[in-house]
Amino acid sequence: MQRLFYVAMAVLSAMTAMAQTSDSTAVPISVDSKLVFDAAGPEQRKSLGNIYLVACPTGAGAVIGTGFVIDSGVVVTNAHVTATCDQNNLVGISPSNDRVAFSKVIKDQNRDLAVLVPTKKLSGGFKLADADDPAPGTAVSTWGYPFAYNGVSPLLSVGYVSGYRTVPSGGLRVKHIVVNGAFNHGNSGGPLLISQHDEVIGIVVLTYNFYPAEVKQIIDALTAQRSGFMMGSITKADGTKESISEAQITAMVLNEFYEKTQVMIGEAISVSELKAMLHEHLTEIPPSLLNAVAKHTK
Repeated sequence: MQRLFYVAMAVLSAMTAMAQTSDSTAVPISVDSKLVFDAAGPEQRKSLGNIYLVACPTGAGAVIGTGFVIDSGVVVTNAHVTATCDQNNLVGISPSNDRVAFSKVIKDQNRDLAVLVPTKKLSGGFKLADADDPAPGTAVSTWGYPFAYNGVSPLLSVGYVSGYRTVPSGGLRVKHIVVNGAFNHGNSGGPLLISQHDEVIGIVVLTYNFYPAEVKQIIDALTAQRSGFMMGSITKADGTKESISEAQITAMVLNEFYEKTQVMIGEAISVSELKAMLHEHLTEIPPSLLNAVAKHTK
């Protein structure tokens, strides 16, 4: 326990330093995308421009994920990536560091999908595949921002289709593609592509946790423990200070292990679910984009 305490203190110090040096929105930017663009070649370079870092600034920093433009001009991501944000504070950042604001955020919590309508026209965009059932063993890939990594942007992850399953949610049975691949936190919302192709067959949604669910319950209980021995305070990204207990420090350390222990199995929501969502929410699409979006629902 003493060793865990010192590790926890080191993590806390690093987190505090990061919070004190964050900007007001705590949204990272890509700092060197040119190397990736050069190495990707002319065909993949076109696809890379469609990948966006999506960030929801919060009081403690930012929820970071990935989004991508489809050829109707809207951005697709997961609903959980948008978190508590809406069009007033959600931010998109392109590989060339262009910031994009949104005039509307349409969320489908049951499918864990979100469609973001940009305030300015976005060119290019991925096509949505007609079929979303490649055979097990098919090589697939995604581009995204795992762990909000921003030394280069975005990063490539590859894997193979392992199978399929349906996830009960809100009265629906949502089709997922199971992938043997390195999907990490931050990859959520990225496009799943058949390798060397530019048609979207799915939207990356999760990675499996190595630890049983009971461990997460213990971490949540420790996080909620605000009484007991107090270790000091941390400075959050918005400049405010928050007192923190020994139990909460322990929870922070345990949560790092819980969330970032990698298992080479992930899932993507089938593109057919995105098409169904778009069909159900057509009345919320601005008239200027309606025809372009409607073609995906046919």
